[in-house]
Amino acid sequence: MKLTISEKLDGMLIRDILENEIKFSGAIITFLKTRDNGIMLNGERVTVRKTVRQGDILELDYTDDKTMAEKSEIEPVDLPLDILFEDDDIIVLNKPPFMPTHPSHNHWNDTLANALRFYFDSKDHPFIFRAVNRLDNATSGIVLVAKNKLAAKVLSQNIYDKEISKSYLAILNGSPEQLEGEICAPIKRERESIIKRVVAEDGAYSLTKYKTLISSDMFSLVEASPITGRTHQLRVHFSHIGHPICGDTLYGFPSHFITRQALHAYKLTFKHPVHGNEITVKAKLPEDMMVLYNLAFPNSDYDIERIFEA
Repeated sequence: MKLTISEKLDGMLIRDILENEIKFSGAIITFLKTRDNGIMLNGERVTVRKTVRQGDILELDYTDDKTMAEKSEIEPVDLPLDILFEDDDIIVLNKPPFMPTHPSHNHWNDTLANALRFYFDSKDHPFIFRAVNRLDNATSGIVLVAKNKLAAKVLSQNIYDKEISKSYLAILNGSPEQLEGEICAPIKRERESIIKRVVAEDGAYSLTKYKTLISSDMFSLVEASPITGRTHQLRVHFSHIGHPICGDTLYGFPSHFITRQALHAYKLTFKHPVHGNEITVKAKLPEDMMVLYNLAFPNSDYDIERIFEA
């Protein structure tokens, strides 16, 4: 971050600028203080007790340290990436179906994290994988990744404060009786299951908002927003109201037309972690969901492409 000191900031201590103007946490300030080039004023390393003057150039380096990045156990693997947006602080990707977000049992070298490690290694850019949101293996769509410690901290807080809006497109079996509405049903882990979730009175509060965009005799396309962020929330909620997501074998039943749940995270709206500008990113439906869409609504004049327009 490079900041030209304005008249308003003239005479202030760098510590006060970091704490009160930029609103860095104590942990981030400590991180900057320990770095050789963490806090630079007019090209010289200074402490947070330094007073600034109008016209001074304050530079803050919070990029990941190469030594820290080298300690990562994520293996770099050359896998294709669909990059929707990238700058110095964040990268937004369109994850294909059947690509896990991060390594886990039986998935050590075929994940989004592996692909990103290779991408940044090829640019000689230190990188630690910090996914702000994650998607199920078979769910496609937008994943937001922080490129440094500062961005990760700010965006994680934004997630906690519900300041990041996520919207999905899902093709359901059948059509909800209410074409638009809310599903408020508590969710908890099913007893003796590591993966499966169920609606239960003693579960955690869970709220989904949805709107039916188009329907036929057998299917419906809905736009859904999980207001809370429970594991498998959309899959559980739509199954709960009797209209599971097409192809969801865990909460519904198999489909002849698609080999996974027809669920795609298509839109993400968030504030940039450094300059605060609002950003909206969209990702078009993957090929398998477009095939299902065309089979489900063969005679429709609904223009699905308009959903993805800016």
